[in-house]
Amino acid sequence: MDAQGRGRAGDNNVDPADQWVFDPDTGNYELRLDPGQAAARSSDRTAAGRRARKRDAEVGDTDTRPLPTQRGRRDESDADGDGERPAGGRAARRAAAARTATATAAEAGPAGRRKRKPKKSGKKRALHWTAGVVGFVLVAGCGAAYYIYQELDGNISKVDVGVENDAVSEGPVNLLIIGTDSRSGKGNGGYGDAGSVGHADTTILMHISKDRTNATALSIPRDMITDIPNCPTKQKDGSKKTIPAESQVRFNTSLGQEGRDPGCTWRTVEKMTGLKINHFMMADFNAVKELSTAVDGVEVCAAKDLNDPKSHLKLKAGRHTVKGEQALAFVRTRHAIGFGSDLDRIKMQQQFLSSLIRKLKSSAFSSPGKLYDVSQAATKALTVDTGIGTAGKLLDFGNDLKKVDIDKITFATVPVLDNPKDPATVILNKTAADPLFAMVRADHTLAKGKKGKGKKSAPVKKAPPEQVRVDVTNGGGPIGSAQETVDWLQNTKAAKLSTNAGNAPAKLAATRLEYAPNQADQAATLADWMGLPKSALKKSGQNAGDRQPMKLVLGKDFKAPGSPIEAPTETPDGVQNVNADDKNVCAK
Repeated sequence: MDAQGRGRAGDNNVDPADQWVFDPDTGNYELRLDPGQAAARSSDRTAAGRRARKRDAEVGDTDTRPLPTQRGRRDESDADGDGERPAGGRAARRAAAARTATATAAEAGPAGRRKRKPKKSGKKRALHWTAGVVGFVLVAGCGAAYYIYQELDGNISKVDVGVENDAVSEGPVNLLIIGTDSRSGKGNGGYGDAGSVGHADTTILMHISKDRTNATALSIPRDMITDIPNCPTKQKDGSKKTIPAESQVRFNTSLGQEGRDPGCTWRTVEKMTGLKINHFMMADFNAVKELSTAVDGVEVCAAKDLNDPKSHLKLKAGRHTVKGEQALAFVRTRHAIGFGSDLDRIKMQQQFLSSLIRKLKSSAFSSPGKLYDVSQAATKALTVDTGIGTAGKLLDFGNDLKKVDIDKITFATVPVLDNPKDPATVILNKTAADPLFAMVRADHTLAKGKKGKGKKSAPVKKAPPEQVRVDVTNGGGPIGSAQETVDWLQNTKAAKLSTNAGNAPAKLAATRLEYAPNQADQAATLADWMGLPKSALKKSGQNAGDRQPMKLVLGKDFKAPGSPIEAPTETPDGVQNVNADDKNVCAK
């Protein structure tokens, strides 16, 4: 063994990175978990190829050629084949291992020009490492999605949350990423609250579109007041226990408090957003330290000098590469930026994650050794649901998500307002959050695309609230919808000329707004407030009289005033967001 604990090519303690062997037939690297076993060839050789091998075997010819020299690598033919650890690094050791295997095969008897490849077994399958096996990893006080091989199965911790979805699904994917502030685990004793049971300190709901062209990551503030539903949990002895629901408590208590597991956070987020979650990933403080070190640091930017005595972050203004303890300090910092709130800390985390994704997409998987290092760091940091609880399932899951381009990944923060009852907490800003959640549920991207070249009609000028005159009738919405809508229009939108006209004469499947040509400005204002699609607007052929109201009929698609009838296609006003490919984001 050498100083780094790596064995010779023939030892049992072979460095896993040295088990990656280049296959000249496929142009890929393969992980050989039996380094001394001769590589095989597939059985579908051409007849000419079989005859050539037979002829070579008859004369006792054995292939002693070194592995092909690749661009940017040393010539491996110089390494000694005497069984000692050759000089020159991993490439030379791989060449020596190959020659040792060839010599062993020669002693056993005649062999073909090309070595035969053993059949892949369930435990010793080769994982091809190609340019296609590249995806993004998300870990920053949260979790990750990445590419690993079966040897790493033992690193992964699992929690049975009572739901087991397939690793890969046809529709959109919603991945819940949780970062816990638990102080348990190696190296975590100096962080978080001393008495913390492991709350949901950082939570991100990652929505990946059905066509895998874009992704939206919603950061959920930990101090937001919300309702936590009943939560069935599985205890260590295998028994089941339901944790009772709680109303108007901090979101972060959806994990840890009263024995709640990640399934409780899962159900809380589903109730809040209306989105069905497919999988969760959870990690602790070590995840940031280990993964940032494995990728040789993550670049971050500070618009000013940062000195946070709480997180122990000290950075001069400018760009820096952080890893280990310094990376963790960066994502935990809030007192040195903005207003010193958790919302400012979320911005730091989004900057870090965006930079980490760019790093992983570009260079982190530039060698088999680096792939191994990153995979080890990521899998050791993870706790996942049983649906992705093996290396194979995680590999399938990661391969499905890798298609998303960096410039189509958008981070956003769930909009909140100051809590008038408790200045240390916040409450959901439903006016901005409801359209945001509807947008994600409809699988609409927050990423800004290229604008079309076609001509667009000029926007209609909107009427002021005091000029919007409308009669509201209920034609299929919940009981009392007409009066509830009028109250909402008058009290929140200052539309004093709105009136409850009772029930509509007939039920409608879709909400409809009828207006005259000279009421177009009023209709534009009301449609914007109500989130009405163009299909809901019905313009008549004649102008209306001075005091003639528009007619709003609430259909079966109506849920509540302020809840859009149709999901918006543009990011709602008041929603903080940043693109993962934006390299100009700096903490300030």
